[in-house]
Amino acid sequence: MKSAILVFPGINRERDMARALKLISGVEPAMVWHAETSLPKGTDLVVVPGGFSYGDYLRCGAIAARAPVMDAVRAHAAAGGLVLGVCNGFQILCETGLLPGVLMRNAQLKFICRDVHLRVERSDTPFTRGYNAGQVIRVPVAHGEGNYAADEETIRRLEGEGRVLYRYCSPSGEVGDTHNINGAAASIAGIVSDRGNVLGMMPHPENHVEDIMGCTDGRGLFAGLVEHLKAAA
Repeated sequence: MKSAILVFPGINRERDMARALKLISGVEPAMVWHAETSLPKGTDLVVVPGGFSYGDYLRCGAIAARAPVMDAVRAHAAAGGLVLGVCNGFQILCETGLLPGVLMRNAQLKFICRDVHLRVERSDTPFTRGYNAGQVIRVPVAHGEGNYAADEETIRRLEGEGRVLYRYCSPSGEVGDTHNINGAAASIAGIVSDRGNVLGMMPHPENHVEDIMGCTDGRGLFAGLVEHLKAAA
């Protein structure tokens, strides 16, 4: 799997992501600076990592969404290429229009940094084939603006088309206000594009891939991507 990780001023999770991708795919990812106008030839997966691009000025991700490299990312996605946006990356993908909706301030107006539980809603996508539908995984979050919001029609469309892949839940898989850590509509933690090749999610699976962290629940996402690309080759 040949992956490319975008790097913007203020991004700070690119090395975590690179370590996870190399560990699971065996291939060192390329780091692509925001001012570039193209992606490395043969790129399978583009990753927009977490952090605070441009200091989160204006709106989170609003400036990064207008960086030169994003035209290449749009073209990659339009051609069916895989794109993964995590945390600030999710915000950037929404700002580019690659995903619908917007990420707002957390409902309690506090920065949240802790492990959370997610329910995997389906297992037949490139981003979830490493899990079972209904499986509960534990991964970290670190965000102040992770409250996913969209109009009612958009939420109905996301639900009806099965585009909600990850949802905040209890350790046993129960979904509800008690377990919705940031107030996100329908407890949404991660969604895909209408073609299913662009995923945005707030939690950080790249930080739970090694035994030393005490949990490896994030491995399934990356292992699933590797298997998907092997099968498609």
